[in-house]
Amino acid sequence: MALLHLSFAQHLRAATILGLPLVGGHLAQFAIGLTDAIMIGWYGVTELAALTLAVTVFMTFFMFGTGFAFAVMPMVASHAAQGEDVQVRRVTRMGLWLSAMFFVATLPVFWFSGPILRALGQEAALAAEAQAYLRIAGFGLLPALGVMVLKSYLAGMAHTRAVFWITVLAAVLNVPFNWVLIFGRAGFPELGIEGAAIASVLTHGVAALGAAIYARRKLPRHELFTRFWRPDPESLASVFRLGWPIGLTNLSEIGLFATSSILMGWLGAVALAAHGIAIQLATAVFMIQVGLSNAATIRAGNAHGRRDAPHLARGAQAALALSGAVSLLGMAVFILAPEPLIGLFLDPADPARAQIIAIGTGLMVMAALFQVVDGVQVVALGLLRGVQDTRVPMGMAAFAYWVVGLPTALFFGFTLGWSGIGVWLGLVLGLGVAAALLLMRFWRRALPAFAATGQSLAPERAGQ
Repeated sequence: MALLHLSFAQHLRAATILGLPLVGGHLAQFAIGLTDAIMIGWYGVTELAALTLAVTVFMTFFMFGTGFAFAVMPMVASHAAQGEDVQVRRVTRMGLWLSAMFFVATLPVFWFSGPILRALGQEAALAAEAQAYLRIAGFGLLPALGVMVLKSYLAGMAHTRAVFWITVLAAVLNVPFNWVLIFGRAGFPELGIEGAAIASVLTHGVAALGAAIYARRKLPRHELFTRFWRPDPESLASVFRLGWPIGLTNLSEIGLFATSSILMGWLGAVALAAHGIAIQLATAVFMIQVGLSNAATIRAGNAHGRRDAPHLARGAQAALALSGAVSLLGMAVFILAPEPLIGLFLDPADPARAQIIAIGTGLMVMAALFQVVDGVQVVALGLLRGVQDTRVPMGMAAFAYWVVGLPTALFFGFTLGWSGIGVWLGLVLGLGVAAALLLMRFWRRALPAFAATGQSLAPERAGQ
């Protein structure tokens, strides 16, 4: 197969064209949670604090489960580059199977989340509100994971614009769903935080239905849903082997942030509400980085399928350059305009508004600090996933987040008494170590091994 070697500028352009719809899709996905936070924030500070806890729990399991969806993306990209349509169908279908199995296994946690949150030191009232949300929103995990698999499939097939518009549709519909169900409009009862949960389930369902319809109509040759019930043990095992380390890597990171919410809950509802707002704003920039990471995964997966090491290396440089530009822009916004951003989430008449803004402004400075390291580590993970190297990166991420990040968060936040600022400083250090380790893994091990053999690091070599 003849290989076309692009210049750095051409790689930048290609990554941008591929990545922009993915970035837009992730921002639209983020907008769903942002809408919930803003509208519940206007409903009440207590409800906002409870939503912060509930969404933390939901996202912890959601990100764990998306390991199988993220595994589908590089596998589809690699098989598509080789013209293997049957393999594309098999891995996508089994990604959906594994996601459904994960949903069934985790649903009891959502149902009994109240006692778990109380055992973790949360206030009884907040735990009860969070459980009320999760008992409804937990059923949305199935369509949420399903749409992630289908979006990974479509992205791997270069249908990134469809991913964007499907997610935008869901984000737009989430606004009236929330308005009607949270506040009791258009003849519906006022349901508060439970209304937000119902709206999220409806939103995820619409997105999943839209993705399935598009896949069936635009890519009929793959016949994704024909004889869907039929098991495929070989492909199931392949997706599972690649996906479980990705899921545990996601769990390591989201678990660190989930634990940070637990720690902030020890400081009270006001501190937790400020933390929830700062996390939402930092996540907005992170979603851009995730889109660039997905683009890096797809392009690396294509290079993997074609056995093209120079394309892989130059594409990695382009992806990291784009990530750095986004990080610098995010830092500038967080440092220059924290108060107006935080104020978007709060009722002007809320008596706790001034205190939340004061705490949140300090947290935004810390969020600015970890923009660069957060971008580097997620793009490096995307590149490694593209060449199907996931097990050692999983261990590196776990070490950085839990051996470095959490202990330093506890030390700075509580031993030294720096409160929320100290907790967030621990997050910065954990992400920084992850960025350094993962970047070295790609440039010093994965890329040289691929250049020498035309293959990614085999599992048996990964630990060497």
